[in-house]
Amino acid sequence: MIKRPRNKQNTNSGGIKNNSSAQMGKRKKNQTAQGTTKLWKSDKYSKDIATGEGKSRNLSAKKKSEKPVEKNYSDKFKNKELTFREKRTSGKPTAKDYSDKFKNKELGYREKRTSGKPDLKAKKIQKKNAETNKFLRLNKYISNSGICARREADELISGGFVTVNGEKITQLGTKVTYSDQVKVRGKLIMPEKKVYVLLNKPKDYITTLDDPYAKKTVVQLVREACPERIYPVGRLDKNTTGVLLFTNDGELAKKLTHPSSEIPKIYQVKLDNPLTKAHLQEISKGIILNDGPVTVDEISYFDDLDSSQVGVQIHSGRNRIVRRIFEHLGYKVIKLDRVYFAGLTKSKLPRGKWRFLNEKEITRLKMNIFK
Repeated sequence: MIKRPRNKQNTNSGGIKNNSSAQMGKRKKNQTAQGTTKLWKSDKYSKDIATGEGKSRNLSAKKKSEKPVEKNYSDKFKNKELTFREKRTSGKPTAKDYSDKFKNKELGYREKRTSGKPDLKAKKIQKKNAETNKFLRLNKYISNSGICARREADELISGGFVTVNGEKITQLGTKVTYSDQVKVRGKLIMPEKKVYVLLNKPKDYITTLDDPYAKKTVVQLVREACPERIYPVGRLDKNTTGVLLFTNDGELAKKLTHPSSEIPKIYQVKLDNPLTKAHLQEISKGIILNDGPVTVDEISYFDDLDSSQVGVQIHSGRNRIVRRIFEHLGYKVIKLDRVYFAGLTKSKLPRGKWRFLNEKEITRLKMNIFK
């Protein structure tokens, strides 16, 4: 059984297919005088099929006939014997052209990709050798090892406690390289990478490096932070919690703990009794303790509904200074938490956890920007 299409297609004697039955009804087949050329007509124009010539019946058809005929796509290729795929890729570089760029054709694919590029491993070794042979002052070398600051290093040098390659050095300004062997008091030292760690100190931990009688020390909390030996900057009491900085940068630690730097610190204090307004004003004006007068930068109630909680900003670094201020007025400090130190806070840092300082925080510390 033959299934015929719904719209039957007819073909005229000129070999042109016409799908529209409406157009077929309008066209008329005519024979010319010679009997070989056929002419078909439409609503828009009439055209001689054999010669391609005809007359346009309207202006739009005339404009279309004046347009140049687009050349065949195959005329763009000189070699007309190329296949369709070859025509598409004609003029494009081939894989062989890429491989010709490499002189050694026995190289693998990965070696070809890296051929001609600088050797990064050799570059790192060269940079390391350059740093090893770089000269720097002896006091900076000692300071970079984390023992002390530069001024204290100068005192060690002038006191005759430093040797370089077995020779005692007492002249200040001496320069050494990283390849030299430097000893301080007979102990070999090595410059270390500067590390800055911030700890949210919990309660019942002592701020010390080594205490045989202490069960809990702050060093135990940051022991896994880095292989370098870091030291706490300042100290917090056993019962005091909050921000505590660790570093092996002796020069920065010296600057942050020196009284002339006036490093701001903010404490949140919980008292056993509400603090009266009279005592609040007395503290803000300044009080006299056994070791001399002391003033606070700012003091206010931490909570308007609870006058037993107070916020205190102070730059003095004397031992137990905040506790002694309130004990002098007959109060007992139940809880003391340092929430701010030299621009550093414990925000998003749980109690007993630590984190590294970012570059912005380190720069602010070195530039004394505490905002």
